[in-house]
Amino acid sequence: MLKDRIKDRLKFQKQNNLYRRPLKINKRQNRYVYIDDKKLINFASNDYLGIGSSDRFCQKVAQNFQKFGTSGASSRLVSGNYNTITRAENAFATYFGYPACLFFSSGYQANIGLLSALFGKDDTIFFDKHVHASVIKGMLMSQSKLVGYRHNTMSHLEKRLKKYKNHKQITAVITESLFSMDGDLARIDSLCQLHKKHDFFCIVDEAHAFGALGQKGRGIARRAADVAVGTFGKALGFFGAFILGPEWIRDYLVNFSSPFIFTTTLPEAHGASALDLLGIIDNSDHRRQNLAEGSQLMKQMLTKEGFNVRGDAHILALEIGDETKSINISQHLYENGFLAFPARYPTVPMGKSIIRISMNAQHTYEDIYAFVEALKLGESWIH
Repeated sequence: MLKDRIKDRLKFQKQNNLYRRPLKINKRQNRYVYIDDKKLINFASNDYLGIGSSDRFCQKVAQNFQKFGTSGASSRLVSGNYNTITRAENAFATYFGYPACLFFSSGYQANIGLLSALFGKDDTIFFDKHVHASVIKGMLMSQSKLVGYRHNTMSHLEKRLKKYKNHKQITAVITESLFSMDGDLARIDSLCQLHKKHDFFCIVDEAHAFGALGQKGRGIARRAADVAVGTFGKALGFFGAFILGPEWIRDYLVNFSSPFIFTTTLPEAHGASALDLLGIIDNSDHRRQNLAEGSQLMKQMLTKEGFNVRGDAHILALEIGDETKSINISQHLYENGFLAFPARYPTVPMGKSIIRISMNAQHTYEDIYAFVEALKLGESWIH
């Protein structure tokens, strides 16, 4: 019976410390979250620049929703193709350096909508084995031949490409620019060289880079990417997602991407707010500098104290391994005033659990120092 099967799977999750139960957060304010009566410094948010909690942007969004209303009320292909949204898409294409842009309701939907529409069973997709779950789902839906390569290892990617070089199918390579769990940056220079040498179609998910990395927050992969996927829900401090690429890709997605065709459009107020947001991102060099300096300091302090930590930017992966340990450490941090979550299977491989540390431009030296001190109090669980 279905009920028995579901209950057995949930039981397995609980027995192996893989069960999820979302926290009930009362309020988020700047770099803090409030859970019950407890005020916590938030090291688990993807609002890397703090824009999502800024009074300036919140006021602009509120004004836009008052002006334009709360719903798109239709899909884009029926009566929801508002000029404001189109203007915002054009502005995003220009800002990030691509010919065209198309908005989606979420990053997960964008990746599924892109990959399931562009590729088919006669195509071959090479992918970094640590790409996001939405990329995996989209590739599976495409029914393409899937060839994984070792995480961030360009020499292994080239071996894979050479092995399949005589195939006449469309060949694509998919990677992230800043990996969401490992925290390392893609080898863009090497990827560019392989792109020129092997002439594949390159898709880069820049969800964790746009807004936070590169000149004026434009990401790091434009030189290599034919298409880039971005999200509003991280450094841009909003909701929704966007795909950047050539005009013919946009046109094709409008006609063949099911998640785009059969979804009610984002509200017109979203397009107006996205336009306002570009101005904020353009003038956020101070935020990006604070984020970079705080992230570097956190990694240096953790390393100095003997912790095993990975990460090239504002996502840091504190290596734990055992799932039970990671849960205990997260609880220890919670009790000491910090919110930092354990990433466990299937987000990461079994037995490779981490504490994922998300840095924020608003974090202070005192926050970072206190976080490291709290970890040291529980270091017997780690070492």
